[in-house]
This record gives sequence, structure tokens and C-alpha cells, in this order.
Amino acid sequence: MPALSPTMTAGNIGTWQKQPGDTLAPGDVLVEIETDKAQMDFEFQDEGTLAKILKDSGEKDVAVGNPIAVMVGEGEDISAFESFTLEDAGGEKASPKDKPKEEAAESSEPPDTGSGTAPPKAESAESQPAEEPESTGGRLETSLDRQPSASPAAKKLALDRGVPINKIKGTGPSGRVTKEDVEKYKPTGGAGVPAAAAAGEPTYEDIPASSMRKTIASRLQQSMNQNPHYFVSATVSVSKLSKLRQALNSSADGKFKLSLNDFLVKASAIACKKVPAVNSSWREEGGQTVIRQYNTVDISVAVATPVGLMTPIVKSVEALGLESISSQIKDLGKRARDGKLKPEEYQGGTFTISNMGMNSAVERFTAVINPPQAGILAVGTTRKVAIPVEGEESTSVEWDEQIAVTASFDHKVVDGAVGGEWIKEFKKAVENPLELML
Repeated sequence: MPALSPTMTAGNIGTWQKQPGDTLAPGDVLVEIETDKAQMDFEFQDEGTLAKILKDSGEKDVAVGNPIAVMVGEGEDISAFESFTLEDAGGEKASPKDKPKEEAAESSEPPDTGSGTAPPKAESAESQPAEEPESTGGRLETSLDRQPSASPAAKKLALDRGVPINKIKGTGPSGRVTKEDVEKYKPTGGAGVPAAAAAGEPTYEDIPASSMRKTIASRLQQSMNQNPHYFVSATVSVSKLSKLRQALNSSADGKFKLSLNDFLVKASAIACKKVPAVNSSWREEGGQTVIRQYNTVDISVAVATPVGLMTPIVKSVEALGLESISSQIKDLGKRARDGKLKPEEYQGGTFTISNMGMNSAVERFTAVINPPQAGILAVGTTRKVAIPVEGEESTSVEWDEQIAVTASFDHKVVDGAVGGEWIKEFKKAVENPLELML
């Protein structure tokens, strides 16, 4: 079992892309490995032939370093491995059970960073005691059995509507669930009172928490317990910014399409450079406590996916133009929703922005800090507000587009006055958008 991230301790076997007897060249995909946040392709880096598969699709919690297959040199006889077993390969050691496995490891923070919310460092396979893994006695399901094949559009629609996609029968190729299948889905049962309810039985459903959901719960609970949050809010005019955005998009000839969020990401980076105390984190290393201040601004952008929230990172935003920021956000967001992000693309970051402006019902909200970062910006929807304008003879009214933003700061790192200064610089950059072009 390969370690597909620096902190991975175990993984699930997905679909084998090669079968015994198939030859492999460097770069060929051998098997899909599932972690708590993504299903990743394991690319073989040598030439050879697959002689035997020791771990079938659907095997869960296979510890890193345990045998999963037998490879031989290209052209060698594989018949000698026909009856080769896992025991012949030296057996296996159980995956860690008393640890959160990848749940803390696949967080936004790599291990050994020294912060109180850092995930534990993975122990080597040799340090784990050999023991028999627990079994329910049933056959493990493959990833395709547990999660039906569905198009990204179908997954997003099912998430928006709260539809259980695993209960939908797909009509697409190979049973793939399409957007139309989700739209046509109707819950089973009549309009009357269910028999279970009439009999006084529970009418709820217990849904097992996924590894990713447990990761999110653990990380954010640690953040609220260990980081003393305080909040600073402001109302920001985006009328000038909207006009600039419209002008830039009109002159782009379809090469790019900037969103309001692209400008806000850039404005956040500018504010972090002008108030570097926010672009920092609290560290406890080697018996010493330090505040680490970063020289670059790596913005984590919150993305809602069918399996939970992810925060892919746009790195060195202070050095990027709006077109590059927009392109990276679109690419990272798509791959996050498809479960194709690499660990280094969502682990780290120095500041986070969470934008719920696409939901017209959300005027403002507060967000939980993404550890070990010291700040996160929550953005509400755009509203048109009547502004009185004093004239020589009378008072007129002009309409101004505004957004409400709320920044959450870690008081261990950022004092209240410093947080207020950051909001001031952010507001200045947004309301004078030509500064974003410099």
C-alpha cells in the first residue's frame, strides 16, 4: 500500500486498473486508492508485469506498507505466483485503530507544525503491533457499490436538494446517475401517515458519518476549543468593483470571466500584506511558543462538495493577477468537487475566505477559523441599499451595491485593534478596486 500523502497511514482499495498478466510502464495507473477526502490514482513508476493481486477491490483500512500485489520483471513467468498468498508475502499488520487515521492527517494542516490542532505524526508500519483486524463477517463493498457512479452535475443537484443519491437508479451509461435522474426522483411512500409513525416507532434514519465528516467535526471542534475567536464585521460597497468587473469581462473576448469572489480573494491578500499579523499562526515547537508570520499569502477558498467542505489553496495570491486567480479557483473548485485534489493542494494555507453570496437569503454569517490559520473571512450576499445624497436644493437617493463581511480572528495571534485594521484595509481595497490592478 503506497503512501499517497505525507501523513497517510491506511487506505481503501478502489478499482484495479490492471489485471494479472498485464504489463505496466512508468506512469500507468495500477489501482485507485481511497482516502477520506479523495480517490487517487496510484501511478506505477517502473516497468514490469502484474503477477498477482493480494488485496481485492473493496478492502478497507489497508495499512501503508502492507502487500497489495506482486510485480515481476517484464517477460518473466507469472504462473509461479498463481497460488501465492498474502502470508507468502510476509503477512500484514493491522492499520491503526486508536487513531483518527487520515481523519486528522488529511486536514488542512500537515503534521509536525507545532500547533495545538496539528494532526498526529504517522507511525511507521513496523511500530504497529500485529493483530487480527476486526471483521463483520460480510463482504466489503467496492467504492462503486457504496457510492453509485454519478455525474458532477447530478451530485451537485442531489446535494442542493438533499436527495439520497444512493437510492436513485441511474439511466446513464453503465447505470450512471444523471442530472435528469435526480430531477425525476420521488421519495417512496404514500401521502398518509407512515405505519411506523402510527405505531409509535422511530421515523428517523441514522446515517453513518463518513471519514471526511468526522474529520471536519474533529478539526472544527478543536478550533473552537483551542482558538479564542472574536469577530469583526463591516459593510462594504462593491458598486465600483462591479462596474470594473463588468468592463474587464466585456473586453476579455471570452478568454476569462471574473467573479466577485476573485476580487475579494485578491483584496484579502492585499490586506494580509499590509497587516501581516493576520497572515500568521500560533506555534508550539521544541518547548518554545512562537507566532509564525508568513512571507507569502496562500488563500484557502472554501468549496462545497457532494461529500463535504474542502478548502483548496491559491498560493502566493499577492503576486497573481485577477485572471490567474480566477483560473486557479475554477480549476481547484472543479477538482475538489470531483475528488481529484492532491493533498498539497488543500493542506496548508495562511488565510481562508468563505463566500455564501450566491445564496440570496444569507446577508451575513460567521465562520470557524481553519487551523492553524489565524483568520477567516465570511462573505454574505450582495444587496442594493438606498443612499441619500445631499444636493444644493434637495436630497436625492442613489442605489449602492453592498456586501456584509465578517472576519473571525484567533485572539492568541491577532489583537482586536489589529483585526479592525485588517478589515479597514480590506474595505479600502474593495471600494477602490483600481488598487487591485497594481
